[in-house]
Amino acid sequence: MKMFKKLSIAATAAVAAIGLSFGGFAGTADASSKLSGKVVIAGSTALLPLTQQAAKEFKKAHPKVSVSVSGSSSIAGPQSVQKGSATLGACDWDATRSVPGFKAFSGLKSHKIAVIPFATIVHKTNTVGNLTTKQLQDIYAGKITNWKQVGGKDAEIVVVNRAHGSGTRVNYQMKALKGAAFMTKGDNYKEVGKSGDMLTNVSNNPNAIGYIDLAYVKGNVKAVSYNGVAATPDNVIKGKYPVWSHGYLLTKGAPKGADAEFIKFMQSSKFQNGSLKKLKFIPVSAMK
Repeated sequence: MKMFKKLSIAATAAVAAIGLSFGGFAGTADASSKLSGKVVIAGSTALLPLTQQAAKEFKKAHPKVSVSVSGSSSIAGPQSVQKGSATLGACDWDATRSVPGFKAFSGLKSHKIAVIPFATIVHKTNTVGNLTTKQLQDIYAGKITNWKQVGGKDAEIVVVNRAHGSGTRVNYQMKALKGAAFMTKGDNYKEVGKSGDMLTNVSNNPNAIGYIDLAYVKGNVKAVSYNGVAATPDNVIKGKYPVWSHGYLLTKGAPKGADAEFIKFMQSSKFQNGSLKKLKFIPVSAMK
């Protein structure tokens, strides 16, 4: 009988210990899921694959938070936050500072979330594998009009450009073209609004040339080297490939609540070295 009582006491203690242990885990889970609110992200299409992936993962960890993501252009990011139609603005440049063609947005705070490598793209059947700064300047100025002028086949070059307001356009012009002007019209020139539109146009035309961030380079397009250097994350990190920028989330003043937690999540080591790298972006810490 005494032995039975001892066993019962021991068993009760063990169950209590297990209960406390599970209670601790439950408490942690509850703390994680208590976050609520609404995160609305608008802006850059270059960052869209990244913000969409982050939204999926964040919502799993915080099911009570509503997260919506859309993309149109980088300039729409800070504009949407200032208007109040978005809580986070995705932009391919720090919109709190002036860049060529755009004045700084006042009242906003910027938060680095990624490094974005950009690449010149052509159709995968194009035999041209490298273009120099001068060749790209002349192609986008309408001075070089045939692929044979840069070592390719005898075919007219179809130049595809991003529309004004695109962060990809801002960075490509500053870094790949070294500030040289774009042509504004021509029989074989067109402008598109989004990264997805750029991919579609170059994918469907064997004679087209365009530019996009590495996350979109797939299917019927290939990235060409720039001055003999391949467009890869590793070459960006080593300082060999200059066509890249930081990607930002912008907030109206200091972020709070779910917005602050979402930014922290995207800046976390787990996300930066996980999904972000898989999507061909580069962790912010790699460029410090």
